[in-house]
Amino acid sequence: MGQTLAEKILSLHAGRLVKSGEFVVVDVDGSMASDTTAPLAIKAFKDMGGQRIHDPQHTWLVIDHAAPAPNERIGNLHELMRRFSREQGNMLYDVGAGICHQLMIDNAHVRPGQLFIGADSHTCSYGALGAFATGVGSTDLAAVWRTGKIWLKVPQTIKVEVRGVLKPGVQAKDLTLFLVGQLGISGATYQAIEFCGSGIESLDLGGRFTLANMAIEMGAKVGLVHPAGLKLPYPFTPLTADPDADYVQHLIYDIDRLKPQLSAPGSPDDVHQLQDYAGTPISYAFIGSCVNGRLEDLHTAARVLRDAHIAPGVRLVIAPASRDIFLRALDDGTVAELTRAGATFLPSGCGPCVGTHAGVPGDGETVISTANRNFKGRMGNPRARVFLGAPSAVAAAARTGQITDPTPFLES
Repeated sequence: MGQTLAEKILSLHAGRLVKSGEFVVVDVDGSMASDTTAPLAIKAFKDMGGQRIHDPQHTWLVIDHAAPAPNERIGNLHELMRRFSREQGNMLYDVGAGICHQLMIDNAHVRPGQLFIGADSHTCSYGALGAFATGVGSTDLAAVWRTGKIWLKVPQTIKVEVRGVLKPGVQAKDLTLFLVGQLGISGATYQAIEFCGSGIESLDLGGRFTLANMAIEMGAKVGLVHPAGLKLPYPFTPLTADPDADYVQHLIYDIDRLKPQLSAPGSPDDVHQLQDYAGTPISYAFIGSCVNGRLEDLHTAARVLRDAHIAPGVRLVIAPASRDIFLRALDDGTVAELTRAGATFLPSGCGPCVGTHAGVPGDGETVISTANRNFKGRMGNPRARVFLGAPSAVAAAARTGQITDPTPFLES
């Protein structure tokens, strides 16, 4: 019996053949922590007697979740991270550089076939490249810093085969939400998901990133996207599963007729066709987060809002996923176009998504967001309602003041 991609990558890092269900100790290629988890990891590292990080050249800290610091307590945590990085000689991305996951991929800190550990649940985003990337707690990360290794249970794998091609106006986020709805929030708990098929091959890197990012919203330990059609700015050797690999499930979906999707307030897996909520008034639209703050997302929003203005009583807040993305959008006129349409830009970071900084909704407000989670209180106020949708859907709602099918705006 052959190996799944997860088994194959973990075998390479364990130095022996491994199969699902085994516990292994494996070498780690790189690690990352943000300002929500790094301070705890630093404390745990020192409590373990740690003096020097095992591999500072492949250890990254990112200040992105509450940046710039909204209060004295968080400001001091940021200073703790800065001091630690200076002492250890590892790289720190400071305020405004961008969201950790975008930075790791854009700067090639993680590559196909690697094993990458991050103290953030959406570390699974790097599966877009075919890397085994997973989130862990701060204590586990501290152990990685001390030893360069981690123990893992080799996961079983669900094969998700996506056939067909998305219709014009339907985005990778719509496909991702659809799959989250199909598998459920715990449908792949501590399992790997391999995404493959013609519907995957047609996705660009951004679309693959979106899909892998929300594997954790399906409960998965890791989401791995088949490399067919993947284009990267550097040479790489694609890794694939063996033809006779053993899967715990093989699910097949045809997406030729897929329509825009929404997650209803309360849970990412409460997914419906957008048209089921058409006409629902909104007061706050947010574009950003690690799943949908990329340049192509801003371009899509600009297309929907071209020669228009956001509706009265609505605010559109945008937080690009990195400073580089913002600069590129500035250079090509996208920032100006969206600003004229009424959008407000925030520094690159996670604040509105997690409710730690600028962008917290008021009581009773209805929000539509491109983020990946909408649990009660997720954006900082449990008395607000948060829908999740694609950038096109968010921009269309901002333009009309209500949940609206974005397809006509993208066809013109």
